[in-house]
Amino acid sequence: MEASLLSFPSFKTPSSSQILTLNRPTNPLSFSPLRHSTNQGRHYRCLKVAAAISRTKKEETVETVKEQLDKCYLLAGIKYKGFTVKQFQELRRSLPETSKLIVAKNTLVLKAIEGTSWEALKPCMKGMNVWLFVHSEEIPAAIKPYRDFQKEKKLEDNDFTGAVFEGKYYGPDDFKALETMPSRAEVYAKMLGLLKGPASSLVGTLQAPARDVLMVLKAYVQKLEEQGGGGGQ
Repeated sequence: MEASLLSFPSFKTPSSSQILTLNRPTNPLSFSPLRHSTNQGRHYRCLKVAAAISRTKKEETVETVKEQLDKCYLLAGIKYKGFTVKQFQELRRSLPETSKLIVAKNTLVLKAIEGTSWEALKPCMKGMNVWLFVHSEEIPAAIKPYRDFQKEKKLEDNDFTGAVFEGKYYGPDDFKALETMPSRAEVYAKMLGLLKGPASSLVGTLQAPARDVLMVLKAYVQKLEEQGGGGGQ
């Protein structure tokens, strides 16, 4: 009987390129624990930096508001939603030097005024506000530029949301009282007229609301002090 020969396929040693191909992962999105850990750490560090920057900016805003409250006579909120950047820049240019316009979140302004007489402003801490700081006793003159701007740009919906003057809160419907307050010159003229006129006029003034009487007397005392200081030079 003839023995049958078994044949086996020939074996070739794989080339280096074939070895690299075999070792390469078949799935390009294969998970690498080391790479994932590195990316996660980098992402966490970025979040920490962003949070620190945000916290610093918030603290700076609170400090800015506190600085503006120094020697501030009136603080008012204006509805900011709908303002364009151009309109906001124009409004800033229209204000007198004694007024300052600041965009700040309600929560940051509330933090700055907490525990002060300005805390009465709480009722208007809704929606988006831009804040008007008035560093002058001439309140009507400080409010008028925005009223003119509001009328010119047809921004009826962007009204005052509230204000605090001498510790008292004024709602949107109360601004007429602020806008019609007598100017310093008018107070001087009124006081001088009372002193030259009959006693009944002075009595009538003293029977007026305490706020009006206080303004008249304060202005008159200030005028006397200024005259006394000028005479001593």
